[in-house]
Amino acid sequence: MLFIENSYLKDFETKIKKIENNNIILEQTAFYAKSGGQPGDMGKIIFNENEIDIVDTIYDHEKNILHVCENTDGLQVGEKINGKINWNIRYKHMRMHSALHLLCSLIPYDVTGGQISFEKSRLDFNADNKIEKEEIENKINQLIQEDHEISFQWITNEELDKQPELVRTMSVKPPRTNNKIRLVKIGNIDLQPCGGTHVKSTKEIGEIKIGKIENKGKMNRRVNLSIND
Repeated sequence: MLFIENSYLKDFETKIKKIENNNIILEQTAFYAKSGGQPGDMGKIIFNENEIDIVDTIYDHEKNILHVCENTDGLQVGEKINGKINWNIRYKHMRMHSALHLLCSLIPYDVTGGQISFEKSRLDFNADNKIEKEEIENKINQLIQEDHEISFQWITNEELDKQPELVRTMSVKPPRTNNKIRLVKIGNIDLQPCGGTHVKSTKEIGEIKIGKIENKGKMNRRVNLSIND
């Protein structure tokens, strides 16, 4: 999973490990697989001057990353390929994901759900009090303009179990890989487990517009946001 170490990797070389119908598994990949509310990457596989579109990236039941292809005509196991990510979509998802972490830092309630998309994104909070739209919008844009660094730290499963307060999401469990869990750190503002892709600084996010704040139940407030490109 090359995206764990470098979210900015747009293309890469590898070999085909397995072909299952129109799905392929690669020896390594920079394509992000759908999880944690973030959509899977799209892009292209290039081989022998041919191109095949990747229309989605998902996990199978064994946690292998499946690249869902338009077709697999001409592909062979062991063949060297070049993968190219649709950067326009990926980068927007990175900015959106980082924006949701900032939103999470500003609203002091547990997160019950969330979704990232190209046009808008949202978080659901286990909140019974009113969330002030204008106040949150001003605060999140202030944090963005302050240009806080976004970096990664690693801890073990045991260390996370001793610090349950780090986990803000009630609906999604942190990804645990080889007894390592990645923490996403935004300056001194936010620190939480996350396996998604992020930008390097808050200023890359751009200006945020807070949309409708919806009441989705007795203890559930949905906060929508978009990026003013």
